[in-house]
Formats: sequence, structure tokens, C-alpha cells
Amino acid sequence: MNILMVTNPRSGLGDPGLYEYVRELGRHRSEVTLRFMHEDSDVRHLLRDAKEYARVVAVGGDGTVSSVAYALRDTGIPLLAFPAGTANLIARNLRLPTDPVELALITIAGRTVPIDLGELVLSGKRPLVERRVGFAIAAGVGFDATVMEAAADLKASLGEGAYIIGALQNLAPTVARFTLDLDGQTIETEGIAVLIVNLAHIQFDLAVAHGSDAQDGLLEVVVLKTRTAAGLLPAIWAALIDRLQNHPTRPGLEIHSARAVRVEAEPALPIEYDGEIPSCTTPVSAHILPQAATFIVSEENPLPRDIFGEPDAGA
Repeated sequence: MNILMVTNPRSGLGDPGLYEYVRELGRHRSEVTLRFMHEDSDVRHLLRDAKEYARVVAVGGDGTVSSVAYALRDTGIPLLAFPAGTANLIARNLRLPTDPVELALITIAGRTVPIDLGELVLSGKRPLVERRVGFAIAAGVGFDATVMEAAADLKASLGEGAYIIGALQNLAPTVARFTLDLDGQTIETEGIAVLIVNLAHIQFDLAVAHGSDAQDGLLEVVVLKTRTAAGLLPAIWAALIDRLQNHPTRPGLEIHSARAVRVEAEPALPIEYDGEIPSCTTPVSAHILPQAATFIVSEENPLPRDIFGEPDAGA
């Protein structure tokens, strides 16, 4: 089996077991091509011949994995999310193990599932300049983006604890007036952030929206209605309870579903997508790309199989 591996050396807290992973692939007669993703790398160039490989492996954090998944969208090429970042939310949502030997075996013999992706349309400083990026977990404006930005320099030393520090540094976030366009329906609301969610489980394995489905062709649009960071505690508590028993309510959150969403904010707010912070602010638009990514998962994963069939393990 020939495997293309794209790795981001800037991700994570240390050695994620990549040597053991590659060695196990070699034991099963796989051939591995390794390419490095740097800050100025063109992901499309790194994946220029991806169709010649039986598998693609993205080694890094969620930003790395989602950028590779977006570049491979609608190709049907099987992608493994190798968890080598800080939070590794994509791998967690797909219930992938962290053991490198297990990951190697899943890469070779695992099944594939189709997953929705989100596409974000970012507006530049000039009115006609737009940039499109993809996300697998979520995009957010306001408090969420502020926390991500504050945590960026701390992740290498504190891991997921950096997000707690980022939140503590922003206990009194900006309260904004939001105008949401949800599939053509306009909603006026206010709060400290809007999250556009595809995969529901975020940091510390908390589910933002109960019952979110990354295969239903919809995005969950979550407004954080509180006026302070402390006001989110009831929603966090509900999410914690949800891990033990069914607790569908999310106090302090206003939740909608839509295929396409546009967010305007007064005042304008910063943006993030899968932990990446672009140099622009609201307004921002997003829409769903139904089942655009093909991820490799273990046999234990409950998600339905790929409707296009299983990959050829002997390729």
C-alpha cells in the first residue's frame, strides 16, 4: 500500500509516536512518502498527486487536518487524522486511538466514513476580495476567537490548559448585536459569540450541541447569550452531565440549524476556524459541504460506512 503523509512539524507538544507509526506501516509492506507542511506551504501542491496514493495521512493539529481534508474535498481519497496537535478534536470526534501502532493498523485496514465539511467565506479589507477556507470542527466569532488567539502562544507549553488561561484572560468579553441569516431567514440576537458547528465535541470532550450530526448536511449555529465568561458555566455543566446521561438542554445557548449562515456583528468581531485565526473580522459567511471528506476510522466507530464503498486495502 502506498501512503502519502503530510506532517506539520509546528504542531503539538512533542513526539506523537510518528516513528513507531511509520515503522508499523513498514512492517505491513506499506510505502510512505513524507512531505512537510510549513507556514507558507501550499497544501494543494503538497497534495498534487494524492490520487496516486491509497491513503493520505495528515499529521498535526485540527487546523492541519481540516486544511488537508478541505483540499481533498469531494475526491473520495481516504484520509487519516493523525492526532499530533494540542486538542486533536477531529480525531476525538472520530474516536480514533492515540496509540501509533493501532493507528497504523487502522490506516491499512480501517473503514471509511463520509463527513460533512464547512466552508467559510472570509472578506478581505477590499470589498471584492474573498478567501475560502474549510473547517471540520467549528468556526466562531467573538469570545471563541478571542480565547483561541490568547491561547495560541501557550499551547506548546500548557496543551489544552492554554484554552482555560485564554478564557480567564477574557472574563468580560465584548457583547455584540448579531444579525444572522440562516438559509434566508434573518434573526436578530445578542451575545458574546456565535459558533458555527460541524463536529459537536470541542475541548475537554464537551458537546456544544446535543445530538449534532456531521453527516446530516447541516451546521449548528450556536449563540452564546451570556454577557460574561462565567455565564457559560451552566452550559458547561449541562455538557458535563450529558457525558453521563441524556441532558439535551444547553442553558444560555441559542441553537439553530442551517445549510448556510451569514453572521454580522456590531461591533465587528474576530474570527477563528478550527483554531486558525485569520486577519479579518465579521461579517463572515459559511455553508455546508455535504459528505465532502472521506475519513478513515476504526471498526468500532458507530458512524455509517462510506456510501461509496470501502477502500482497497491491497492498493
